[in-house]
Amino acid sequence: MQVTGLRELFSLVDKRVLVTGASGHLGSEVVRWLVDDGAYVYLLDRDLAQLSVVAKRLEGTGHHQVALFSVDLEQSQEREEFAERLGGITGHLDGIVHNAAFVGTSAGKGWSTSFEKQTLEPWARSLEVNLTAPFHLTQLLMPLLKKSLSPSIVSIGSIYGILGPDWGLYEGLEMGNPAGYAASKGGMIQLTRWFATTLAPHIRANSVSPGGIERLQPKEFVDAYVAKTPLRRMANTQDIVGAIVFLLSDASTYITGQNIAVDGGFSAW
Repeated sequence: MQVTGLRELFSLVDKRVLVTGASGHLGSEVVRWLVDDGAYVYLLDRDLAQLSVVAKRLEGTGHHQVALFSVDLEQSQEREEFAERLGGITGHLDGIVHNAAFVGTSAGKGWSTSFEKQTLEPWARSLEVNLTAPFHLTQLLMPLLKKSLSPSIVSIGSIYGILGPDWGLYEGLEMGNPAGYAASKGGMIQLTRWFATTLAPHIRANSVSPGGIERLQPKEFVDAYVAKTPLRRMANTQDIVGAIVFLLSDASTYITGQNIAVDGGFSAW
């Protein structure tokens, strides 16, 4: 009986969860885990074709409980239209994973460069996607969250929302650590605390802050990063997803307002 009870606590069967940035490296893995566990998942991203690829991978698994939404989170009107559409297909929402992020691949010039060369356009875009959009979407989806028995908001932060960068990791490499990313992720972590005390007692809000996830970075960077990490490796997506699933589940019903750093001990020094 105890084992059954534990399984039920961690189960996401029939929960309805929105995942933003659902076609990305981490987002698509979150979707796979949620669907495998029996959740109904609403996938949101800009590129419908990429979302379709994620959905296609789920076919044949026995679970295909997904709906796809192409939304540009930089546009407030598109956020509003999405919330209206979602309300038309579900009566409640059990969880939101605010995973979408403005990152270097979409930023262009003035983003991942020296401080003197960072420009206002990518700074403003990072704040819009990484901070304003989660605020606005949560506000718009409150009617659906309130109808859930145990709603949970999980926002994806970053260790660089709580730590300053060690520039020695990037020396001699075409990599950077933009101020806009750090500021928006730090704001997201604080917004999570604000959500937690404001939306309580019915809605919980927590954040997960990943450390570096290995994604074919230069060997010099990986070696230097691993040397600074107590667990002596970079993260993989499964390392991060476990914490997200836990915070969405009923196993965490007395946890709110917390930021969990999943970083192999990088921030423990």
